[in-house]
Amino acid sequence: MLGIKRWTRALCGLGMVFSMSAHAAGDFPSQSVRLIVPFPPGGSVDIVARTYAQELQGILGQTVVVENRAGANGIIGANAVANAKPDGYTLLLALSGTFTISPALQKVPFDPFNSFDYLGLVVNYANVLLVNTESRYQSLGDLIAQARSQPGAVTFGSSGAGGSNHLGGELLAYQAKVKMLHVPYKGNAPAMTDLQGGRIDFMFDITTTAKGHIEGGKVRPLAITSAQRNPAFPSVPTTAEAGVAGVEFEGWFGLMAPAGLPQDVARKLVGANQKIVAGAAFGQKLKDWGYSVPSTDPQVMRERVKADLDSVTALVKNADIKAND
Repeated sequence: MLGIKRWTRALCGLGMVFSMSAHAAGDFPSQSVRLIVPFPPGGSVDIVARTYAQELQGILGQTVVVENRAGANGIIGANAVANAKPDGYTLLLALSGTFTISPALQKVPFDPFNSFDYLGLVVNYANVLLVNTESRYQSLGDLIAQARSQPGAVTFGSSGAGGSNHLGGELLAYQAKVKMLHVPYKGNAPAMTDLQGGRIDFMFDITTTAKGHIEGGKVRPLAITSAQRNPAFPSVPTTAEAGVAGVEFEGWFGLMAPAGLPQDVARKLVGANQKIVAGAAFGQKLKDWGYSVPSTDPQVMRERVKADLDSVTALVKNADIKAND
Protein backbone atom coordinates (compact mmCIF):
# COMPACT_ATOMS: atom_id res chain seq x y z
CA MET A 1 0.00 0.00 0.00
CA LEU A 2 2.78 2.39 0.94
CA GLY A 3 4.57 1.48 -2.27
CA ILE A 4 1.48 2.38 -4.30
CA LYS A 5 1.24 5.74 -2.55
CA ARG A 6 4.91 6.47 -3.25
CA TRP A 7 4.43 5.61 -6.94
CA THR A 8 1.32 7.78 -7.06
CA ARG A 9 3.20 10.74 -5.57
CA ALA A 10 6.11 10.19 -7.97
CA LEU A 11 3.82 10.06 -11.00
CA CYS A 12 1.99 13.18 -9.84
CA GLY A 13 5.35 14.90 -9.45
CA LEU A 14 6.37 13.92 -12.97
CA GLY A 15 3.06 15.19 -14.26
CA MET A 16 3.66 18.54 -12.60
CA VAL A 17 7.16 18.74 -14.13
CA PHE A 18 5.85 18.00 -17.64
CA SER A 19 2.98 20.43 -17.13
CA MET A 20 5.34 23.17 -15.94
CA SER A 21 7.72 22.51 -18.86
CA ALA A 22 4.90 22.69 -21.38
CA HIS A 23 3.57 25.83 -19.74
CA ALA A 24 7.01 27.45 -19.75
CA ALA A 25 7.55 26.62 -23.42
CA GLY A 26 4.05 27.82 -24.28
CA ASP A 27 4.73 31.16 -22.61
CA PHE A 28 7.98 31.68 -24.52
CA PRO A 29 9.36 34.26 -24.43
CA SER A 30 8.67 35.58 -20.94
CA GLN A 31 11.92 37.57 -20.69
CA SER A 32 14.49 39.25 -22.92
CA VAL A 33 16.32 37.23 -25.58
CA ARG A 34 20.05 37.48 -26.36
CA LEU A 35 21.21 37.46 -29.97
CA ILE A 36 24.92 36.64 -30.01
CA VAL A 37 26.81 38.24 -32.89
CA PRO A 38 30.25 36.63 -33.22
CA PHE A 39 31.86 39.68 -34.85
CA PRO A 40 32.67 43.23 -33.65
CA PRO A 41 30.19 46.12 -33.48
CA GLY A 42 29.82 48.41 -36.47
CA GLY A 43 30.56 45.94 -39.26
CA SER A 44 28.22 44.53 -41.88
CA VAL A 45 27.29 41.55 -39.70
CA ASP A 46 26.44 43.81 -36.78
CA ILE A 47 24.30 46.08 -38.97
CA VAL A 48 22.21 43.15 -40.18
CA ALA A 49 22.00 41.73 -36.64
CA ARG A 50 20.64 44.95 -35.14
CA THR A 51 18.10 45.38 -37.91
CA TYR A 52 17.07 41.74 -37.51
CA ALA A 53 16.86 42.07 -33.71
CA GLN A 54 14.39 44.95 -34.02
CA GLU A 55 12.17 42.85 -36.27
CA LEU A 56 12.42 39.82 -33.97
CA GLN A 57 11.61 41.96 -30.95
CA GLY A 58 8.41 43.15 -32.60
CA ILE A 59 7.28 39.58 -33.29
CA LEU A 60 8.24 38.04 -29.93
CA GLY A 61 7.04 40.95 -27.82
CA GLN A 62 10.20 40.92 -25.71
CA THR A 63 13.46 42.86 -25.84
CA VAL A 64 16.11 41.28 -28.06
CA VAL A 65 19.58 42.28 -26.89
CA VAL A 66 22.43 42.13 -29.41
CA GLU A 67 25.62 40.91 -27.73
CA ASN A 68 28.89 41.01 -29.68
CA ARG A 69 31.25 38.10 -28.90
CA ALA A 70 33.98 38.56 -31.47
CA GLY A 71 37.08 36.49 -32.12
CA ALA A 72 38.57 33.59 -34.06
CA ASN A 73 36.40 34.05 -37.17
CA GLY A 74 33.20 33.68 -35.14
CA ILE A 75 34.28 30.58 -33.21
CA ILE A 76 34.23 32.27 -29.78
CA GLY A 77 30.67 33.52 -30.12
CA ALA A 78 29.41 30.29 -31.66
CA ASN A 79 30.97 28.23 -28.87
CA ALA A 80 29.32 30.44 -26.24
CA VAL A 81 25.93 29.66 -27.78
CA ALA A 82 26.72 25.94 -28.14
CA ASN A 83 27.28 25.81 -24.38
CA ALA A 84 24.27 27.94 -23.40
CA LYS A 85 21.03 26.58 -21.95
CA PRO A 86 18.75 25.38 -24.80
CA ASP A 87 15.71 27.39 -23.77
CA GLY A 88 15.43 29.83 -26.68
CA TYR A 89 16.75 32.80 -24.75
CA THR A 90 20.23 32.62 -26.31
CA LEU A 91 20.41 32.72 -30.10
CA LEU A 92 23.24 32.99 -32.61
CA LEU A 93 23.43 34.96 -35.82
CA ALA A 94 25.70 32.39 -37.46
CA LEU A 95 27.97 33.07 -40.43
CA SER A 96 29.00 30.65 -43.12
CA GLY A 97 32.72 31.06 -42.50
CA THR A 98 32.41 29.86 -38.91
CA PHE A 99 30.56 26.70 -39.92
CA THR A 100 31.91 25.86 -43.36
CA ILE A 101 35.46 27.25 -43.49
CA SER A 102 36.90 27.11 -39.98
CA PRO A 103 36.01 23.41 -39.46
CA ALA A 104 37.71 22.58 -42.77
CA LEU A 105 40.93 24.29 -41.68
CA GLN A 106 41.19 23.54 -37.97
CA LYS A 107 39.64 21.78 -35.01
CA VAL A 108 36.74 23.80 -33.58
CA PRO A 109 35.34 23.38 -30.03
CA PHE A 110 31.84 22.47 -31.21
CA ASP A 111 30.14 20.15 -33.67
CA PRO A 112 28.78 22.29 -36.54
CA PHE A 113 25.73 20.04 -36.83
CA ASN A 114 25.06 18.41 -33.46
CA SER A 115 25.83 21.35 -31.15
CA PHE A 116 23.11 23.58 -32.63
CA ASP A 117 19.47 23.67 -33.61
CA TYR A 118 19.14 25.19 -37.08
CA LEU A 119 16.31 27.73 -37.25
CA GLY A 120 16.70 29.03 -40.82
CA LEU A 121 18.82 31.20 -43.09
CA VAL A 122 18.51 34.98 -42.88
CA VAL A 123 20.52 36.26 -45.88
CA ASN A 124 22.68 35.11 -48.77
CA TYR A 125 25.60 37.27 -49.82
CA ALA A 126 28.22 37.34 -52.54
CA ASN A 127 31.71 38.82 -52.41
CA VAL A 128 33.00 41.56 -54.69
CA LEU A 129 36.58 41.50 -55.98
CA LEU A 130 37.98 44.98 -55.39
CA VAL A 131 41.11 46.82 -56.49
CA ASN A 132 42.40 50.29 -55.68
CA THR A 133 40.93 53.04 -57.87
CA GLU A 134 44.42 53.77 -59.23
CA SER A 135 45.24 50.11 -59.86
CA ARG A 136 46.64 49.17 -63.25
CA TYR A 137 44.28 46.19 -63.32
CA GLN A 138 41.22 47.16 -65.34
CA SER A 139 39.72 43.67 -65.44
CA LEU A 140 39.98 40.30 -63.77
CA GLY A 141 41.76 39.13 -66.92
CA ASP A 142 44.50 41.73 -66.36
CA LEU A 143 45.02 40.54 -62.80
CA ILE A 144 45.20 36.86 -63.79
CA ALA A 145 47.61 37.65 -66.64
CA GLN A 146 49.95 39.37 -64.17
CA ALA A 147 49.73 36.43 -61.77
CA ARG A 148 50.65 34.08 -64.61
CA SER A 149 53.62 36.15 -65.71
CA GLN A 150 54.95 36.62 -62.17
CA PRO A 151 53.85 33.76 -59.86
CA GLY A 152 53.41 34.94 -56.28
CA ALA A 153 53.76 38.63 -57.13
CA VAL A 154 50.03 39.45 -57.03
CA THR A 155 48.86 39.94 -53.44
CA PHE A 156 45.40 39.66 -51.92
CA GLY A 157 44.29 40.69 -48.45
CA SER A 158 41.77 39.13 -46.11
CA SER A 159 40.19 39.69 -42.70
CA GLY A 160 42.33 36.80 -41.44
CA ALA A 161 43.24 33.22 -42.19
CA GLY A 162 40.08 31.16 -42.61
CA GLY A 163 37.78 34.06 -43.49
CA SER A 164 35.54 33.95 -46.54
CA ASN A 165 37.73 36.47 -48.38
CA HIS A 166 40.80 34.32 -47.68
CA LEU A 167 39.09 31.29 -49.23
CA GLY A 168 37.82 33.48 -52.07
CA GLY A 169 41.36 34.44 -53.02
CA GLU A 170 42.55 30.85 -52.75
CA LEU A 171 39.62 29.61 -54.84
CA LEU A 172 40.35 32.21 -57.53
CA ALA A 173 44.02 31.21 -57.65
CA TYR A 174 43.14 27.51 -57.75
CA GLN A 175 40.59 27.81 -60.55
CA ALA A 176 42.79 30.18 -62.59
CA LYS A 177 45.79 27.88 -61.98
CA VAL A 178 48.00 30.71 -60.76
CA LYS A 179 49.96 31.44 -57.60
CA MET A 180 49.07 34.49 -55.51
CA LEU A 181 50.31 35.71 -52.13
CA HIS A 182 47.79 35.86 -49.27
CA VAL A 183 48.23 38.74 -46.80
CA PRO A 184 46.08 38.15 -43.68
CA TYR A 185 44.97 41.06 -41.48
CA LYS A 186 43.23 41.29 -38.13
CA GLY A 187 39.86 42.23 -39.55
CA ASN A 188 38.49 43.68 -42.77
CA ALA A 189 39.14 47.33 -41.91
CA PRO A 190 42.97 47.20 -41.94
CA ALA A 191 42.90 45.10 -45.11
CA MET A 192 40.69 47.70 -46.78
CA THR A 193 43.00 50.49 -45.59
CA ASP A 194 45.97 48.80 -47.24
CA LEU A 195 43.99 48.11 -50.41
CA GLN A 196 43.09 51.78 -50.69
CA GLY A 197 46.70 52.68 -49.98
CA GLY A 198 47.95 50.41 -52.75
CA ARG A 199 49.86 48.07 -50.44
CA ILE A 200 47.95 44.97 -51.64
CA ASP A 201 46.61 44.29 -55.12
CA PHE A 202 43.08 43.11 -54.41
CA MET A 203 40.67 41.69 -51.86
CA PHE A 204 37.20 40.23 -51.74
CA ASP A 205 34.63 42.06 -49.65
CA ILE A 206 31.03 41.38 -48.71
CA THR A 207 28.50 43.30 -50.81
CA THR A 208 27.34 45.59 -47.99
CA THR A 209 30.68 47.16 -47.17
CA ALA A 210 31.98 46.90 -50.74
CA LYS A 211 29.10 49.10 -51.90
CA GLY A 212 30.06 51.90 -49.52
CA HIS A 213 33.73 51.83 -50.50
CA ILE A 214 32.89 51.78 -54.22
CA GLU A 215 30.52 54.73 -53.84
CA GLY A 216 33.23 56.52 -51.85
CA GLY A 217 35.49 56.36 -54.91
CA LYS A 218 38.39 54.59 -53.18
CA VAL A 219 38.07 51.16 -54.84
CA ARG A 220 36.84 49.62 -58.10
CA PRO A 221 34.97 46.34 -58.54
CA LEU A 222 36.29 43.84 -61.10
CA ALA A 223 33.90 40.93 -60.51
CA ILE A 224 31.32 39.45 -58.15
CA THR A 225 31.18 35.84 -56.96
CA SER A 226 27.46 35.23 -57.46
CA ALA A 227 26.15 33.02 -60.27
CA GLN A 228 24.17 35.96 -61.70
CA ARG A 229 24.81 39.70 -61.65
CA ASN A 230 23.72 41.42 -58.47
CA PRO A 231 20.99 44.11 -58.83
CA ALA A 232 22.98 46.34 -56.46
CA PHE A 233 26.00 46.09 -58.83
CA PRO A 234 24.40 45.76 -62.28
CA SER A 235 27.54 46.73 -64.23
CA VAL A 236 29.86 44.35 -62.36
CA PRO A 237 30.41 41.03 -64.18
CA THR A 238 30.32 37.70 -62.43
CA THR A 239 33.67 35.95 -62.07
CA ALA A 240 32.57 33.53 -64.81
CA GLU A 241 31.70 36.42 -67.15
CA ALA A 242 35.07 37.97 -66.30
CA GLY A 243 36.87 34.86 -67.49
CA VAL A 244 37.36 32.53 -64.51
CA ALA A 245 34.80 29.74 -64.09
CA GLY A 246 34.21 27.91 -60.82
CA VAL A 247 34.65 30.87 -58.48
CA GLU A 248 30.95 31.22 -57.71
CA PHE A 249 30.55 31.25 -53.95
CA GLU A 250 27.95 32.81 -51.71
CA GLY A 251 28.01 33.07 -47.96
CA TRP A 252 25.07 33.26 -45.59
CA PHE A 253 23.89 34.47 -42.21
CA GLY A 254 21.54 32.16 -40.32
CA LEU A 255 19.69 31.82 -37.03
CA MET A 256 20.81 29.07 -34.65
CA ALA A 257 20.30 28.07 -31.03
CA PRO A 258 21.91 25.56 -28.65
CA ALA A 259 20.89 22.00 -29.53
CA GLY A 260 17.89 20.65 -27.64
CA LEU A 261 15.30 23.44 -27.82
CA PRO A 262 11.76 22.50 -26.76
CA GLN A 263 9.87 21.76 -29.96
CA ASP A 264 7.28 24.52 -29.61
CA VAL A 265 10.00 27.08 -28.82
CA ALA A 266 11.87 25.99 -31.94
CA ARG A 267 8.67 26.24 -33.99
CA LYS A 268 8.00 29.75 -32.69
CA LEU A 269 11.53 30.91 -33.57
CA VAL A 270 11.45 29.26 -37.00
CA GLY A 271 8.12 30.98 -37.69
CA ALA A 272 9.47 34.33 -36.50
CA ASN A 273 12.50 34.04 -38.77
CA GLN A 274 10.34 33.13 -41.76
CA LYS A 275 8.07 36.11 -41.10
CA ILE A 276 11.03 38.52 -40.83
CA VAL A 277 12.79 37.34 -43.99
CA ALA A 278 9.53 37.34 -45.97
CA GLY A 279 8.63 40.82 -44.74
CA ALA A 280 8.71 43.67 -47.25
CA ALA A 281 10.70 46.07 -45.04
CA PHE A 282 13.49 43.66 -44.13
CA GLY A 283 13.60 42.21 -47.65
CA GLN A 284 14.01 45.66 -49.19
CA LYS A 285 16.88 46.47 -46.84
CA LEU A 286 18.59 43.23 -47.85
CA LYS A 287 18.31 44.15 -51.53
CA ASP A 288 19.59 47.68 -50.87
CA TRP A 289 22.62 46.15 -49.15
CA GLY A 290 23.28 43.77 -52.03
CA TYR A 291 22.04 40.65 -50.24
CA SER A 292 19.57 38.11 -51.57
CA VAL A 293 16.71 36.41 -49.72
CA PRO A 294 17.30 32.70 -49.02
CA SER A 295 15.01 29.77 -48.27
CA THR A 296 14.17 29.85 -44.56
CA ASP A 297 13.48 26.12 -44.21
CA PRO A 298 15.74 24.80 -41.39
CA GLN A 299 16.35 21.53 -43.26
CA VAL A 300 17.46 23.45 -46.36
CA MET A 301 19.86 25.37 -44.12
CA ARG A 302 21.30 22.14 -42.70
CA GLU A 303 21.77 20.70 -46.20
CA ARG A 304 23.38 23.95 -47.38
CA VAL A 305 25.88 23.92 -44.53
CA LYS A 306 26.84 20.31 -45.23
CA ALA A 307 27.27 20.94 -48.97
CA ASP A 308 29.33 24.09 -48.35
CA LEU A 309 31.53 22.37 -45.77
CA ASP A 310 32.13 19.46 -48.15
CA SER A 311 33.10 21.88 -50.95
CA VAL A 312 35.47 23.89 -48.78
CA THR A 313 37.05 20.74 -47.34
CA ALA A 314 37.74 19.53 -50.88
CA LEU A 315 39.25 22.90 -51.86
CA VAL A 316 41.45 22.97 -48.75
CA LYS A 317 42.74 19.50 -49.59
CA ASN A 318 43.20 20.03 -53.33
CA ALA A 319 44.81 23.45 -53.02
CA ASP A 320 46.80 22.46 -49.91
CA ILE A 321 45.51 25.45 -47.93
CA LYS A 322 46.62 25.78 -44.30
CA ALA A 323 44.94 27.73 -41.51
CA ASN A 324 47.95 30.05 -41.26
CA ASP A 325 48.50 30.52 -45.02
